[in-house]
Amino acid sequence: MASNTVKRHAQRAAAAGAVGAATLGAFLIPAAPASAQPVNIPGVGTFEIPDEVQIPQGIPGIEVPGQGPLPFVAPQKTLGDVALDAAMSKVGAPYVYGAAGPNAFDCSGLVKWSYEQAGMDLPRTSESQLAAGSPVSMDDLQPGDVVSFYGGGHSGLYAGDGNVVHASTSGTPVQVAPISSMPVAGARRF
Repeated sequence: MASNTVKRHAQRAAAAGAVGAATLGAFLIPAAPASAQPVNIPGVGTFEIPDEVQIPQGIPGIEVPGQGPLPFVAPQKTLGDVALDAAMSKVGAPYVYGAAGPNAFDCSGLVKWSYEQAGMDLPRTSESQLAAGSPVSMDDLQPGDVVSFYGGGHSGLYAGDGNVVHASTSGTPVQVAPISSMPVAGARRF
């Protein structure tokens, strides 16, 4: 099946007379194929286009006849990804001043609890969280980075797409909100 696909692509490239066929010939096609068709690309030259192209081994996503499909390797989650997943599982949980989970949270308690689920112990207060970890620019945020607000008095986890998950205030449950809805003090990566 893969051989037929490669054959069709080579024939299409030859029929199109595109410069891409020259590139294909220069990099992928063996020097003197047994059954090749000459293709002339005006202003570039004549190239031999084989009926079949050997597929090199080890190209991800390509099944090589006789070897079967290459194994799939799942991407690994970062520490921040795991912490973010934990925080997102608590959206809707009540805000309680001084609470650090697992059923109620204040802002820094949610951040601390979320990172504990990922296997890392963070400082308890928002100010201490802003002073720990590695500084991250707002242009380089990754999911799970700790974002601090109001001079360091509030914290949450970057949720992607310009949003943060946080426990905001009494009467408001854990929620996802735009970062732009609060004055940013900085961000940290753990």
